[in-house]
Amino acid sequence: MSKMKQINLIKILFFILLQCSYAQKQPNIVFLFVDDAGYNDFGFQGSTDIKTPNLDKLAQQGVRFTQGYVTDATCGPSRAGLMTGKYQQKFGYGEINVPGYMSQSSKFLGDDMGLPLDQVTMADYLKKLGYTNAVYGKWHLGDADRFHPLKRGFDEFYGFRGGARSYFGYKNFKNVHHDNKMEHNFGHYEEPNGYATDVFTDKAISFIEKNKNNPFFIYLAFNAVHTPMEATPEDLKRFPNLKGKRQELAAMTWSLDRACGRVLDKLKKLGLDENTIIVFSNDNGGPTDKNSSINLPLSGTKSNHLEGGLRVPFLIKWPKKLKKDITYNYPVSTMDLLPTFYAAGGGNTADLKDVDGVNLLPFLTGKNNSRPHKDLFWKKETRAVYRENDYKLIRFADRPAELYDLSKDTSELNNLATKEPERLKRMFKKLFEWELTLERPLWMLKNDFEKYDTDRMDRYRTPELVKKEMFSEK
Repeated sequence: MSKMKQINLIKILFFILLQCSYAQKQPNIVFLFVDDAGYNDFGFQGSTDIKTPNLDKLAQQGVRFTQGYVTDATCGPSRAGLMTGKYQQKFGYGEINVPGYMSQSSKFLGDDMGLPLDQVTMADYLKKLGYTNAVYGKWHLGDADRFHPLKRGFDEFYGFRGGARSYFGYKNFKNVHHDNKMEHNFGHYEEPNGYATDVFTDKAISFIEKNKNNPFFIYLAFNAVHTPMEATPEDLKRFPNLKGKRQELAAMTWSLDRACGRVLDKLKKLGLDENTIIVFSNDNGGPTDKNSSINLPLSGTKSNHLEGGLRVPFLIKWPKKLKKDITYNYPVSTMDLLPTFYAAGGGNTADLKDVDGVNLLPFLTGKNNSRPHKDLFWKKETRAVYRENDYKLIRFADRPAELYDLSKDTSELNNLATKEPERLKRMFKKLFEWELTLERPLWMLKNDFEKYDTDRMDRYRTPELVKKEMFSEK
């Protein structure tokens, strides 16, 4: 063998060894994402009637964010912001996408409402770093084939393309919209033989076992605890002191907690837990009127811009890098997860294009003691929010704007709009400047739903109203 060939062979072997070493250092990533849960409906968040021992343990082993936010108060847009690491209004995904509920003047309707193909997803970026990616559960980012998870950076999928469905297998598909059929990978419809929360977990555990020797990313997007309210008889029996929807919610949450515990136990059994990033969060605030979820001490619910619609339970654990039993009090967002995962996997965040989220690792390790975000924004049609540090401006469609200091008033009870008119005016203009950078919505709900959202907000406008409805004697 010539000397040149020997040198080239050595270079190749060195490159292979370097890649293997690099792969071993990359953490696995498991994102446990739940649907429509209440801010207060977990033990680590203060619940006394709903039990979540596995998630409580996760909170003790990692970092709990007291001000974890989503990018929207409804399912679809929240997921679009999460998957792209940016404000979804920048690419016109300003509204939830539910076939049959939309305004006919929308640019796109039906299956065509989905995450635009020019948007790079979290899975796309991680694939570039050598990750194998899987999603199980609820997709809700487009029903058409071109929006399918396997065409958006994921290698494996078991779940449904739409926003809500039964937790049990359908015996036939009569009156079942195609986006609610359970699908294995692409086009293979396979109804669950069991309770969906458990089946999604089975799939995730199988994926972990198959990919234990290489870096993987699992997006375990449970549809629990979204309606329909369906729990197993065994889980319902665990909560004999509760009634109605609240009992069903407790049972569904128990099964959800059990599922998360099974994933965590599998990682530990395989020796993967030390170098696996675990994140737990929720897509928006709980819809109290639909599933008896409770967002206390926050006001408001899903679909409105009070804290109860936007602030969610949020945990992260990475034993190899992060200290345990830490409480982090600055605001963070689910759009921060894309750059955080990318950086953890060895990527350079400078390569991320047009991303609004930030890499949280320097903030969580103490290398950066400032706020991850000075400014945060939310918007749906006329309604909008601008948070500047601890001050929050809320612009409504049917009443004057309101201003709150969240450092002193988490429940948004003391409106400062008339006391600080100059701050209100300045923040109002800053909000408008941000809006000018956005695209018009590609689709919109029928106008009736604006009234529905406003009425729901007023119904749960303060913690007192929530307590009166949820805890008063019937």
